Order: sequence, then C-alpha cells, then structure tokens
Amino acid sequence: MKTIKFHKTECGVEVLLNVLNGKDVAQSYLDTNTYNTDYFEIVLFKQVTGHVILNQQKIDLDENSIVFISAFQKRRWKLNAENLDFTVLVFQENFLNDFFSDKLFTYRLLYFYQLAFPLSLKLTAGEIQKACEILTEIKTELIEARPDSVHIIRSLIYYLLQKFNRAYAQQYGLSLQRAENNYAYQFKMLVESNIHTMQRIENYAELMSVSRITINGAVKEQFNVTATQLLKQRLLFEIKNYLIHSGKTVAEIANELSFSEPNHLMRFFKTQTGLTTSAFLNDYQNGIFS
Repeated sequence: MKTIKFHKTECGVEVLLNVLNGKDVAQSYLDTNTYNTDYFEIVLFKQVTGHVILNQQKIDLDENSIVFISAFQKRRWKLNAENLDFTVLVFQENFLNDFFSDKLFTYRLLYFYQLAFPLSLKLTAGEIQKACEILTEIKTELIEARPDSVHIIRSLIYYLLQKFNRAYAQQYGLSLQRAENNYAYQFKMLVESNIHTMQRIENYAELMSVSRITINGAVKEQFNVTATQLLKQRLLFEIKNYLIHSGKTVAEIANELSFSEPNHLMRFFKTQTGLTTSAFLNDYQNGIFS
C-alpha cells in the first residue's frame, strides 16, 4: 500500500503545515486505490459527488462538507472528476502539538482518533466559504512570510480547528466540556501507541500512575463511554484493519495483537460484532460496512 509523505513547504515560515488547492492535488483524490499518508488532512469540499471509504466506513459526500483524516488512516476515494472544488489543510501531528505547546492537542479535537462517529461534517455554503478564506490567508502568510507570520498562522489555525470542533460536537451531540485533568486524553494517546501489546486497563493505570477508577471516571466524563469500552472499540478497529488490509491469517493477527490463542481473538470479535471474521470480511468485500 502506498504511503504519501509530507513534503516540507518551500515557504519562508518554518512550519510542517500547508494549504493545498484541490486543482493541484486532484490526482491523489481521484485515485481509487487504497492509500494512507504520514500527515493529518482536513479536506473542505465546496463541490463534490462521490464517497470515501475511511475508518472502514463509507462516507457519502456532497457539497459543503468536510472530511477529517488522521495520519496513517487508510482511505479509498471514489469521486466524480466533474464539478470538483476543494481545499486541503495538511500538517504533521508533532508539529501541531509543538506549535500549541500541548502534546495532547490533536486528542482534544473530537474529529481526530474518532471511532464512534463519522469523520465528516456538514456545513453551510457560507461557513465553508469563510473557512476557505481563512485557509487562503494562511497560505498567503506561508508564501509571503513576514516576521510575525508564524503568530498569525498560529492564531488562524487554532481558531479554525476549534470552530470545526464546535460544529462537529453540535452535529453529533458531543460534549465540549473542559476536562478537569488530562487523564482521558492521555489514556487515548497511550491506547493508540500500545494497542498491539496492552489490552487491559490495569496496564494503562500503571503507565499513568493512577487507579483504574480514576481512568474510568475521566474517560466516562469526557467521552461518555467507559475506558474498557474505548479500549475494546480500538482493539476491534485494529483487528478489522488487519483483516481488510494485511492479508494475514487470523492466527497471525492474533499473534500481532498479543492474543494467547486465535480462538480468543475470534471469540472477542464475534462478541463485539455478532459476526465471524470471515463473515465480516465477506460483507466488507461486497460493500457492506459494519
């Protein structure tokens, strides 16, 4: 599978961030093969018809919509080349976290590392237009850099990402309440990094030097699911990812994900989905996304 790498911009400001005009990168989005990138993308469509398979789900696209894609998420586009008008914001995660002096910044945005809700957002034509105007201003600061450009870019990016976060929360009925501590976000970050080897809450409690009860309380308050549910959700996603894209056997996947026996993986999968691994894969290959 192809991985597209981030290309550092030829701009006067030293940032791992760019704004891309759809006309310049259309070929990648018209490619119907599955691929991923080593950077995050926010794709703003003014005009589009088609869909994208992302996070193992089909997202139908139409005008004035946004798609949020985290680094290394596998996607397959099927877009109509006619009447296609879009803009893309791309950035590397570590850069953004450093840019805002917050290593958990991307985890605070509801639309990244999201498994429970679609990775898309519907806006009005006016809202999309305003967002694209802000992106144009950011692009101008990147190209025509001045001594204060980095500060202007920081403020514009922060404003835009938070506006998207508010709209996403409103569309899907999610909470924007500020957490009293970082335990929920830290837990989510650690799960992303350790899902292959750590599938018990106790493991994460030890890493974070807090109790299981503390983690559960923080996760429940912030994400409205228990820590166990979030962990199982992420593990299930990883199993599906292997089944769809790796070509590995169930026994090999079980070994990759530290299951002691393939039967344990199969039992976990059936409990979570109601399907066997072979039935799930057959459905997926026939365009049925569960």
